[in-house]
This record gives sequence, structure tokens and C-alpha cells, in this order.
Amino acid sequence: MSGHNKWSSIKHKKGIADAKRGQKFTKLIKEITVATKVGGPEPESNATLRTAILKAKAENMPKDNIERAIKKGVGDADTSTYYELTYEGYAPNGIAIIVDTLTDNKNRTAADVRSTLNKMGGSLGTTGCVSYMFQTKGVIEYSEEKYSEDEILEAALENGAEDVVTEDGIIEVTTAPSDFATVLEAMQNAGFEQESADVNKIADQMVALDKEKAAKVMKIVDRLEELEDVQQVSTNLELPDDYDEE
Repeated sequence: MSGHNKWSSIKHKKGIADAKRGQKFTKLIKEITVATKVGGPEPESNATLRTAILKAKAENMPKDNIERAIKKGVGDADTSTYYELTYEGYAPNGIAIIVDTLTDNKNRTAADVRSTLNKMGGSLGTTGCVSYMFQTKGVIEYSEEKYSEDEILEAALENGAEDVVTEDGIIEVTTAPSDFATVLEAMQNAGFEQESADVNKIADQMVALDKEKAAKVMKIVDRLEELEDVQQVSTNLELPDDYDEE
């Protein structure tokens, strides 16, 4: 788990650029809208919507944006069917890559993902070619400047978390995907303010590359994340200590 934590701490050190935050908001709004359309506007009876709202709040999305996304889902006259599709493949130097998408056009999404990988030295693989290397986990992160590991550990484990690890100033709480919303809400109600919270695919073993090779992989990740239908990109890349995104 430490490799993921290392990547997370690097993200926090360099901050989240406005463009990246806007991109994240767009994906979360889509997730909320589709969840509402499929399961209704009440978070209490729609677990998918409840989780999407919590993730949006964890990214400090304004309440108005969340409410508009729900209203759009309720009143959306679009009859399109949305699919959650996952693509697996490889980035350069054998790095495993998983692309989670939410789309109303399977052909468009498959073509976009394949084209992006091919153009940048990667390749699309078959279903199951790398997913066995990953586990899906809820990940909630706290700043060690605000809280001690002991107080987070006690509260998190008491409320159903699986593990707590601290590295590079970040206290990372992991949960089963089904427990993510419950643990996050319980921690918030206990007064703990998270730095980030999401459900991620975490690699069992990370692969370390040098700075130049790691940068090539991260460029692919960035390009994939820019695609309209892509919700999340996961890899087993462990970024080097001297990595600094341009």
C-alpha cells in the first residue's frame, strides 16, 4: 500500500492545478447525474449516488454544483443508456494500466482509449490481463499536520476501516469499497477533515521507474484522464522521489 501512499503524497506536495480540479469536477458531476438518473435522487436509498456525493464533497465541490447535477439527473430527457466499462493495458516499460469509463457510446470510448495508448507507446490488452494485480479500495487521506496517526487509527478502525498507514505526512485510511461511504461519513461526523477521498484500484506490487521513464507513463495517464468518458486511471507505477510534474 505504501507505493500508493507515496504517489498520493506527491500529489499533495505539488497541489492540484485549477485545470485538473475542473476536470475532476466534470467527471464527478457526470457520476452524480448518471447515478441519479439510474437510481433516483435520494442518497439514503441510492448507495451509488450517496458515494458520488461524498466523493464530490471530499473534493470541495460547491453544494450548488452537486444539487444542479442531481436536478439534471432527475429532469434529464436524454434516454441514453450509460455503461461502466473498464479497459486494461500497458504503458511503456510494462507498466500495468486500468482505465475506468462511464459512457453512452461504447465504440467511441474503446476507440479513444486504444488510440491514446497506441499513440503514446502503450497498448490495449485483453480483459483480465492486469486487473488481477489490483484491489479496489476506499482511500481516505488526512494530513499529519492536523491529526496524529493514533487518533485517526482509533476512529477509523472503530468505524470499520481496514488499515491506516502514514507516509510523507499523509495518513491514509483504507476501506472495503462497500464500507467507504460509511467510514467517511463517520470520520466527518467525528470532526476529522479529509484531504481527499475516493474509491481507487490499488496495485498489490508497485513498479519503480526512473524520472524520465515515469514522466512518459504519467503523460499517458494525463491524456487518458482528459478523455470525455474516462472517470479514473490506475497504474502500478511508483513515482521516484525526485519526480516533479511539469
